[in-house]
Amino acid sequence: MPYLYLLPSGLFLALFVLWPAVQSFVLSFQRWDFLAAERPFVGGTNYADLLRGAEFWNSVRVSLGLVALSVPVRLVLALALALLLLRETRVNRLVRGVLMLPGVSSAVTVAVVFSWIFNTDLGLVNLLLGRLGLGRPDWLGSLELPLLVLAVVVVWKQLGYDVLVYIVALQAIPQAYLEAARVDGASRWQSFRHVSLPLLAPTTFFLLVMGVLDAFHTFTLVNVMTRGGPALATDVLVNLLYRTSFVFFDIGKASALAVLLFGLLGTLTALQFYWIGRRVHYENS
Repeated sequence: MPYLYLLPSGLFLALFVLWPAVQSFVLSFQRWDFLAAERPFVGGTNYADLLRGAEFWNSVRVSLGLVALSVPVRLVLALALALLLLRETRVNRLVRGVLMLPGVSSAVTVAVVFSWIFNTDLGLVNLLLGRLGLGRPDWLGSLELPLLVLAVVVVWKQLGYDVLVYIVALQAIPQAYLEAARVDGASRWQSFRHVSLPLLAPTTFFLLVMGVLDAFHTFTLVNVMTRGGPALATDVLVNLLYRTSFVFFDIGKASALAVLLFGLLGTLTALQFYWIGRRVHYENS
């Protein structure tokens, strides 16, 4: 019976995840443009073209930059807000719900709204900065600032989920540990630093891994707000994959790029488990 219950989900995964992944791997060794009847085998040509091209390495750099700008901020802000909203009060419950709204909002809507907020001439941010005499930066048109804007939007959209996960983890900490620390004369900060924070390590590690994956899969915000520009300054790997597939119709090279992205994410995740995961202490282990 358990396998019967799992059958619908298993069929869905097989048809819409595993089989397309296998097909992408096969297509990565072929040349195809959607219209051609033939799919000639080209070996590793698609991979070689990508690895020799500047666009691929630029997209890797941009994607890693987005990770560096968004993930640490997400974790620090989420933990701080979780500590503030930990008590079960009506106000705290309301604020938690408000924080979750960006996460369930349409990514296209969020991108359009923030495009107006950071508009050079009419945006709210530049309106406030202008009144303070701080100038009007070209947030989405310069080479340095668009990636920072995208990081801000990513953090804003995903923060609520991280906060709720941290709240659940904080509430799961046995009160006996904190009471023992207070009996030993530990201050509130010392209790947090030496008791709560180590016990939150599995949660932090989970959110770190998920944050890196989320940042690498950011596409809609980029496509709506910047389309990878200006001058490829926000051309993340998924945006490059989309452009290769549905603008240039080079399906073989796009499939190779998907395989490389899968390998890169797998490598990053493995490194996180090797460097950080093995240092994480699990209470019941």
